Amino acid sequence: MKSSAKIAFILPALLLTALALSTSKGSAAGETNWPQWRGPEGSGVSAERNLPEEWGEAKNVRWKTPLPGKGHSSPVVWGKRVFVTTAVEGAVVPGAKSATHKIEGQEWKHPDSVGADRKHTFKVIALDRDTGRVLWEQTAWEGTPYDDRHRKGSYAAATPATDGKMVYAYFGAEGLYAYDMSGKQAWKAALGKLGTLGMGAATSPVLYENLVIVQADEEEGKDSAIVALDKKTGKEVWRTPRKVQVSWATPLLVNTGKRTELIASGTESVISYDPATGKELWRSKGLESNAIPSPVATAGHDMVVVSTGFPAKLAYAVRLGASGELKDADIVWRYTKGTAYVPSPILYGDYIYLLTDKGVMTCLDARTGEVKYEGGRVPVPATFTASPVAFDGKILLTSEDGDTFVVKAGPKHEVLRTNSLGEPVYASPAVADGKIFIRGEKSLYAIEQAKK
Repeated sequence: MKSSAKIAFILPALLLTALALSTSKGSAAGETNWPQWRGPEGSGVSAERNLPEEWGEAKNVRWKTPLPGKGHSSPVVWGKRVFVTTAVEGAVVPGAKSATHKIEGQEWKHPDSVGADRKHTFKVIALDRDTGRVLWEQTAWEGTPYDDRHRKGSYAAATPATDGKMVYAYFGAEGLYAYDMSGKQAWKAALGKLGTLGMGAATSPVLYENLVIVQADEEEGKDSAIVALDKKTGKEVWRTPRKVQVSWATPLLVNTGKRTELIASGTESVISYDPATGKELWRSKGLESNAIPSPVATAGHDMVVVSTGFPAKLAYAVRLGASGELKDADIVWRYTKGTAYVPSPILYGDYIYLLTDKGVMTCLDARTGEVKYEGGRVPVPATFTASPVAFDGKILLTSEDGDTFVVKAGPKHEVLRTNSLGEPVYASPAVADGKIFIRGEKSLYAIEQAKK
């Protein structure tokens, strides 16, 4: 793919920014956690039942808490705490400007790139899960950012991750920050001058054993890398260079039963790594388009699915456990319609569901790629940035207008209900402890079934 073709049509990639029938347990019996981007297994799937299916501004809203600044990162939940990140924009700073970008040797700036000429404050906020009360608010970084962001996006686009002992917040070129549960900063680490073509960073950190891992790609690919740091100290444990242009997808950890693989999507290559060492396990041909949706997989299906929505529309499945350079014959199935530029797909039960940015749904058999339905639509025109979540036989699709469409899972498309909060939503929901947490443009909501 030519760089000029890629750049001309880049949208707010950072807006993001596997089936798992197990949940990450909290300290109290029955509690469940949502500790990272797309939940316990990075799948967007919760095993919880009896969650609310209907809500509105005055119905089944347990609490609503205003948030400062702007953020498209999802909330994460551990025990009695909910964590979010946000970016508060300040005044123009005379002389401040973005990193320089070049296309085919010529200096270039995306017409929708903004922000690096202003002072910003990046924050990490902890709230009480049951009341929405702010427990602490810490400033991770202040200054003028290294690179611009898309005007529709946010510098707080990467979802934090937590293991119940620490919470890790990533802000691209402005660094990775670790806080304990009381809000005390344990360490901070700089991962490099990571240019994003003026779109902003969005890939989220993932946790593996004693490591916090970040897919730190940059625009030209010369300094791109997968980086692992010690969770306690922030010291770099391993760094594996990768010649891949900037991506916004979050890597996915999958335990196959024989080994754990770390799958990283990319324009030039899709690569599987050993998360303990950073050693490359296998690689396949890249998406040749913007790597924004995150991979999805389950060990039960023994496959990982990667996708892209622009310039090409493509989703394909690769069998886990491979080694070396994969050939076309190693691709289990390929589908070339119905994929999104920003929202990630979701694999739930026997099916994988693709969602376009305009809310058109496709259902495929996860093992074979056989089409079960195409062209499933929500009842009103809508645009989607949030990725789907699923629970109890239902899939939630939340639009930028703040409408959540409850879709019945299975090979027949059926919209069961539409719920609205009356506030724009760009972040993907979280599900934990009988609640659905939805981050709106200005507020964080906890949705819970009202007790009768």
